[in-house]
Amino acid sequence: MKNHFITSDHLIFKPDDVDLSFSPMRISLVEETYVLGAFNPGLCRLQNGNLLMMVRVAEAISNPVIKDKVKCIRWDADKKFVIDEWLAGEVEMEDPRKFKIKAYGFPVFALTSLSWLLPVELNEDGSAIKQIHYEKIISPQFTYQEYGIEDPRISYIEGRYYMTTCCVSSERHSTVLYVSENGLDYHNMGMVLDHQNKDMLLFEGKINKEYYALTRPLGECYFASSPLSEWHPGPCIQMATSPDLLYWKPKDKAFLRARRTSASNAKIGGGTPPILTSGGWLMLYHGVEKKGSVGIYKTFWALLDSENPMHILHLEDHTPLLEADSKLTSFISHQLYLENVVFTTGIAMHEMDFILASGESDLACRITRISQKYFLKQDSIKENLLWQK
Repeated sequence: MKNHFITSDHLIFKPDDVDLSFSPMRISLVEETYVLGAFNPGLCRLQNGNLLMMVRVAEAISNPVIKDKVKCIRWDADKKFVIDEWLAGEVEMEDPRKFKIKAYGFPVFALTSLSWLLPVELNEDGSAIKQIHYEKIISPQFTYQEYGIEDPRISYIEGRYYMTTCCVSSERHSTVLYVSENGLDYHNMGMVLDHQNKDMLLFEGKINKEYYALTRPLGECYFASSPLSEWHPGPCIQMATSPDLLYWKPKDKAFLRARRTSASNAKIGGGTPPILTSGGWLMLYHGVEKKGSVGIYKTFWALLDSENPMHILHLEDHTPLLEADSKLTSFISHQLYLENVVFTTGIAMHEMDFILASGESDLACRITRISQKYFLKQDSIKENLLWQK
């Protein structure tokens, strides 16, 4: 069913828009590559009024399987970008994004692509590309990024831009924080969350003199809830606080868990950085419905109390805000390798609307413009504009 609060919805950036002659891999890699996806963009408003998408570019080997060998790209501290080879009989390739190495007695994976970040500047309302900043690419520099940098989220806090990223390596699966004075030039501040803590989202402002963040710890196993519980076991969203944005203390109480009554309860995780509104902190997040090896990803939302964000004022986990739309990708359907995935990663204000930036099918960047009134339709929320600056 069409959401009548959505005023525009389109793909703004796709794989063919990336000029791989600027790829950081060209410094050492001679193997032919292509863009598997340009997606999951962080979003912020630059000082000149334009929007900035920080796009995750997943670059893959054009011919990854030759005879009995499977190839993947990895960053090496000495040799930079290198090719690893595995015997095809020793791996499982059910998920197009990664392959599992069977020799180990526990899950060990390698990725079919390596991701780096590309700043793409849009006009004020996100309807057109103004400039692609190839000179400001962010690519692996440290061994904790040997399989790439993924899924940036940008928060504007006290006059600075803070960007969290997921960094992938054989050492650990970690969250790394970058900071910028202008939204374009970023400095790596190092690791802030350790192994398998993904989707870290910084609240855009302090609460009671502390910084807050949503996190999403992962693990190899989970424990069952009571058969009578309303909660479904599995990956969920937690909360942490910090005095300085570097050292984080998880809240003892669980935050947002998947409900059994929601179809999208295979796992949930953060989407956009929470922004302060007159109705509370607005957060968009993803819920996953179990189907195949990847699942169906949809975007949902919640409002949190402005003084105590652990208190959820409204949770919408039944009617999705966004779903994957095959009509948007019909003209690049030959490049699709996933279906039913929308992953919302950025939010900004424009006039009476919110502009949402999402990854569509792990392939392209989607911009959706939705009226603020959509989030005001609940009786518990005052009938005034959400945005407060």
